[in-house]
Amino acid sequence: MGTDAPRSKRHRRIGSALVALAVVLSLFVLAAGLGVWTVTRSFPTLAGELVLPGLEADVTVYRDEAGIPQIVATTAGDLFRAEGYVHAQDRFWEMDFRRHVTSGRLAELFGESQVGTDTFIRTLGWRAVAEQEVALLDPVTLGYFQAYANGVNAYLATHAGAELSLEYVALGLQTPGYAPEPWTPADSVAWLKAMAWDLRSNLDDEIDRALLAGSLGPDEIALLHPSFPYATHPTILAGAPEPAAKVAAAGGAPADVTAENVTAEDVTTAAAPPPGLGEASARTALTSSLAGLRGTLAGVPELLGPAGGEIGSNSWVVAGEHTATGKPILANDPHLGAVMPSVWYQVGLRCEMVTADCPFDLAGYGFSGLPGIIIGHNAQIAWGFTNLGPDVADLYLEKVTGDSYEYDGAQKPLLARTETITVAGGDPVTIEIRATEHGPLVSALGGSAFPGIANEYPSAIDLPAADDGTEDGTEGGADAAAAEGVEGAATETTTYALALQWTALTPGRTASAIFALGAATDWASFRQAAALFDVPSQNLVYADVAGNIGYQAPGLIPIRREGDGTVPAPGWTSEYGWDGYIPFDALPQSVNPPRGFIVTANNAPVGPDYPYLITQDWDLGYRAAAITERLQARIDAGTPVTTAMMSDIQADTYSPLAAVLVPVLQGIETTGATREALALFDDWDFHLDAGSAPAAYFNIVWRNLLAVLFDGKLPEGTALTGGDRSFAVVIALLETPDSPWWDNDRIGSNSRDSMLKRVLTRAAVEGAQLMGADVHDWEWGRIHTLEVTHASFGESGIAPVEWLFNRGPYEVAGGSSVIDAVGWDATVGYTVDWVPSMRQVVSLADWDDSTWLNLTGSSGHAFHPNYDDQTVLWQENRTRPWLFSLAAVRQAATHTLLLRAE
Repeated sequence: MGTDAPRSKRHRRIGSALVALAVVLSLFVLAAGLGVWTVTRSFPTLAGELVLPGLEADVTVYRDEAGIPQIVATTAGDLFRAEGYVHAQDRFWEMDFRRHVTSGRLAELFGESQVGTDTFIRTLGWRAVAEQEVALLDPVTLGYFQAYANGVNAYLATHAGAELSLEYVALGLQTPGYAPEPWTPADSVAWLKAMAWDLRSNLDDEIDRALLAGSLGPDEIALLHPSFPYATHPTILAGAPEPAAKVAAAGGAPADVTAENVTAEDVTTAAAPPPGLGEASARTALTSSLAGLRGTLAGVPELLGPAGGEIGSNSWVVAGEHTATGKPILANDPHLGAVMPSVWYQVGLRCEMVTADCPFDLAGYGFSGLPGIIIGHNAQIAWGFTNLGPDVADLYLEKVTGDSYEYDGAQKPLLARTETITVAGGDPVTIEIRATEHGPLVSALGGSAFPGIANEYPSAIDLPAADDGTEDGTEGGADAAAAEGVEGAATETTTYALALQWTALTPGRTASAIFALGAATDWASFRQAAALFDVPSQNLVYADVAGNIGYQAPGLIPIRREGDGTVPAPGWTSEYGWDGYIPFDALPQSVNPPRGFIVTANNAPVGPDYPYLITQDWDLGYRAAAITERLQARIDAGTPVTTAMMSDIQADTYSPLAAVLVPVLQGIETTGATREALALFDDWDFHLDAGSAPAAYFNIVWRNLLAVLFDGKLPEGTALTGGDRSFAVVIALLETPDSPWWDNDRIGSNSRDSMLKRVLTRAAVEGAQLMGADVHDWEWGRIHTLEVTHASFGESGIAPVEWLFNRGPYEVAGGSSVIDAVGWDATVGYTVDWVPSMRQVVSLADWDDSTWLNLTGSSGHAFHPNYDDQTVLWQENRTRPWLFSLAAVRQAATHTLLLRAE
């Protein structure tokens, strides 16, 4: 169980030919001075003057020593034109790669190996929906997107190949003659679909439950998929319940994480087989299709991070009555994948004079390829995001016969279209995409659905002969099918296939919401902007200079006629369909709550009495509880909250799991080296610090425990990865020491204590193998390392290529489901998979007293000084000043670029 296991990040690998060519390139780059020229020729001009065609007036771009641009323009059109130009300067390869992903066109870059990926993304239709959204934009918003695209294209008009980025040198060796096409508004809007996909919430849980149903009973499934513990963990609107709002006497440990008050009753939810899928043939088809779909999902590029599951965020806001400044302070740190360059792009967007026509005076974090700011502040308000995580995607098992499918007793024609995938170095591939009432079919009919994306699989199962005596194998017989008017039904076989209904496949208004948020000046206008934010649904925390704080949950969240979305439903009936969405005014919201602070960490926003179903698969609230405890302790002590305190909370590594599990472990009788390792827990404060020996041993114990506890008992692909759900399951099992889950014949355990004893020994042996025999020399950071991996070239498996673009490893603190959520997958190893991708703390009393930090740097150019200059600061949980006043920005500027109008 060493750390050399395959990484769990699921970025698509580039083709073998490109790897070989990239090796040659990397050796060439390192061999001579010509390599230096090749690397640096794409570095952008940051100072002096340049002409930017189409500007109405000159635009100034200030950059500080971190290379973060602050753009000042006279008109909104000029502002976004300049932003497009600056994004292209810093990150065009990232932008180009992202648009090929979201359009299902990776094979154009990397060849045949990406045909399966392209097929799946085209089946979902990200690009097609984006084009529909662009067509629906109001003229002002469309103008912003077009101005941005014009700025990008102005840069492309004067730069090509290696002048754009080092990545194009490597690409040119495999795909000679490739040249990026002009940027369009749809290229920008399509990125919103990638965001929604990676934040899609419980689709993986839905698949997991259905697969578990093939071998486990409802009670066992309920144990493995616990419901939110409302009795002990805080909801966003209600805050912390008693006694969780009190600080425990021993070491400040939260009262909600003790073996005495977290029991199986807290983690039980109703679990049942998929509704209406009682027939053996349906269950067989469902299991096969879901297993294949899980493999397909594993192959889709992750542009934000590991989709669903553990990726989340922390955000909270404290009212002025509890702060040292008398004004609110807001904190936010989204937990996403550790990619190079960082997912986020820091920028300031400033109208020289704020008017109705040019209403922007803001700074914060956005995405390359997308105009505007997603998270940050303007001169009046500040806001932060965490993933709300509603259930907005449902799988339906459809009965398909030829070119039709069954729906409410009738046959309806499948919606079908064909598309052609261009393949670098190969022949074009034509695919057929089919859809039902619910959405696109995401499993194949009679073969491999998406060859090349992951595991090929038989994802449609022919039905056996019907029970009514017919012999043709169709559902209800040939006569029944023919009676529905299906031509040729007498000779066609009915099969099952999965369809996906997902809110992001309906054209929405999120593209407009971005600019509305940036221009909002108070709670009312902020809520109006939030009402446009359709997908992905987020928790929005808010503060303004008048002293108000608030919370709003926006987004399209379906209302189901039947079922709760936790398992796939039968598609041949309208009974499980959607009846619109939860009205915006009925979505959770709060302004100026009496307790004086609001905490969101992907926990449930409302209690079980809320009249609408949002999801059954919340994050279980360990991070939310810990943040709430720390804030409440300061308030109860009368200690005013400061920006430094907020940053300190973001860096908190306290493990609520360790606080529960370690006392049980200390009760196990051990000897020799195991006893010496166990003694590390004496006086441990349960913090997962990088230099901590007990933290290292504890996490090795945790990984070994999960491995043997569920060894051979779960279907392939349904393992617990070590985060909040694993916490709750194991904490519940600690209360039942004779549960069959503790039995493992392979290691000879038949009870909780016998298993724990063996696990402690195994972990001590592994610790010695990884870090040496002296347990006092062990350090969590030595095995818990972060490599910031290039999104497209970073997992080639060829060391020289990865050296060019990746950075690390860095020894880091934190862990899964702690506030400093530097998470890892216990089924794979101890290396980091998701991280606080940025950190911001915003002071509403003095914008210049705010702080921010990105995971990597502002530049996407390998070896540029700003490529990774923020990573060591991030590793050490330090932040940088976030200057906002123009006077401070100008004083801190190390480079000033004047973009001149023609």
